[in-house]
Amino acid sequence: MPVELQLHLEPLPLAEPFRIAGRVFEAMPALVVTLRDGPHVGRGEAAGVYYNDDAPDGMRATLEALRPRIAAGLDRATLRKVLPAGGARNALDCALWELESRRAGVPVWELAGLGPPRPLLTTFTVGADAPEAMADRAAAYAGARALKLKLTGEASLDAARVRAVRARCPALWIGVDANQGYGGDTLPALMPALVESRVALLEQPCVRGREHELDGIVHVPPFAADESILDLTELEARHHRFDVINIKLDKCGGLTEGLMMARRARALGKQVMVGNMCGTSLAAAPAFVLGQLCDIVDLDGPVFLRRDRSPGVVYEDGLIHCPDTVWGVHADIADAAA
Repeated sequence: MPVELQLHLEPLPLAEPFRIAGRVFEAMPALVVTLRDGPHVGRGEAAGVYYNDDAPDGMRATLEALRPRIAAGLDRATLRKVLPAGGARNALDCALWELESRRAGVPVWELAGLGPPRPLLTTFTVGADAPEAMADRAAAYAGARALKLKLTGEASLDAARVRAVRARCPALWIGVDANQGYGGDTLPALMPALVESRVALLEQPCVRGREHELDGIVHVPPFAADESILDLTELEARHHRFDVINIKLDKCGGLTEGLMMARRARALGKQVMVGNMCGTSLAAAPAFVLGQLCDIVDLDGPVFLRRDRSPGVVYEDGLIHCPDTVWGVHADIADAAA
């Protein structure tokens, strides 16, 4: 019996606009892939990589062209050879994981060689805004234990943002994300404020492709690669300039590659982080599996959506929980529409 492929675009509007360096998001559209093999179903969701022009419409066209091979029974190992890293491969790879889980009658974490999943401490993200507005937003996260602040590349304003949040949230773990907003000539002006405010992580300080500008700058706090390292190949080439590797399934092309990256990063002596491109609980669930191997977890995407899926992930006491009913062998697929 051929595997049936269904492709569905979802607009996923955000509850309110979200600002990072150089961009404001009002929605995070996604492609949902559904595979059906008799009684077995597998699903995956991906938003793509906006800074690579990797958008859901193009992802759908890519997978439409692959429809005959999918129907014939494409597996995850072959998929890595057929498609490049990015959203299309991620959505299909995650659908294949769930399909395999339901065929085998075992959880995805077991197929991945992991132990039973535990709840994970996650960061909650504060979009770039005026310093006091960011402090208000940070303080409003009930139960949060870790925050990630979006910066815009304006050193004096970013310093004020960090100080304002730290003053309001003296006990929380704080990381910052520059989203490529700085260069070697501007970053030094920001660093004293990060040290003073006990910031624990600086994510993607430089423009992708200009990582050499970080040479000579002391990594306090540690530097994390996001846009600079998309997949396993780029990990090998660029890891030496970073302390932490932020793995996102949309970037690397799925849970299969994400697990490979996490294990390789560990072998290279790096800390590992898992992040997301917003998305619903269907996108968060595979990342939650990867998060079991990670030191830092940033899986708060569903909280920014106007509406998430049900059943969905649960946030409690600063932790993310992913019930078995969200994705995998025990998923309640009948009730999982967004």
